[in-house]
Amino acid sequence: MHILDGVLSPPVVAVTSVAAAALVGWSLKGVRERDIPKIAVTSALFFVGSLIHVNIGASSVHLLLSGIIGLVLGRRTPVAISIALILQLLILQFGGLTSLGANIIDVSIPAMLVSALVRPYLGRSRKLDLAAGAACGGVSVVLTVVFVSLMLIESNMRFGFGPFSAVSGLMIGHIPVMIIEAVVTAFAVAAIMKSRPQILGLDSNGNAIEKQETEKEKGGNA
Repeated sequence: MHILDGVLSPPVVAVTSVAAAALVGWSLKGVRERDIPKIAVTSALFFVGSLIHVNIGASSVHLLLSGIIGLVLGRRTPVAISIALILQLLILQFGGLTSLGANIIDVSIPAMLVSALVRPYLGRSRKLDLAAGAACGGVSVVLTVVFVSLMLIESNMRFGFGPFSAVSGLMIGHIPVMIIEAVVTAFAVAAIMKSRPQILGLDSNGNAIEKQETEKEKGGNA
C-alpha cells in the first residue's frame, strides 16, 4: 500500500523521513557483493507485485510480497523496498515524495520483524515451513495496515473505526491481500526450503549459514 502526497501532516512527514533515512543507512551498512543479486531480484518482485492496485482513500490495495522479501533479505529489506518505491515514484508517479519515508517504514519494519520471529521454525518439517510462511506473509500485511492506520490517525485524519471510515476501509480492503499473501508465501517458503534453503540463508535443517561461516572464521583465527 502506498500513502500519497499531501496526506500526512508535516510532523509525521519529518519524523518518518528521518527515521527511514536512518533505517536505510543501517540496512546498507556492511552490504556484501553476494547480497546485491538478492536485493535486485526482491526489489523487482516488490515493484511488479504492487503495479496492479485499487485505490482506497489515501492509500491503495495491492500485493506487497513483503513477507518473502523479509525472509530472503533480513536487515537488507529496507534497501530493496526503498529502491522499488523510488523507481515507482520516478517512473509511474506511484506513491509520493513526502510520504516516501513513511512507505519505506510501513513495509520494511513489519517484514523484518515477522521474518525474524518465524525464521527459527523453518527447516523442522514441511508443515512448519508452510505455517511459518503463511504467518510471515499474512501477519506482515496486517502490521503494515496497522502502521499506515496509525500514521493516518496521527496526521489528524481521525476517521475513526466505524463501518464506513477510511481506516476501517483500509483494514477490510486488505483482508483478501492478507489471505493471498499468506497462501503464496507459505508455498514459496516450503518450496525454497525443499530445494534451495540457501536463498533464505539457511541450510536444510534451518540453521543460519552466516552464523556457521562466522564460527568457522573465528575457529580458523583462533
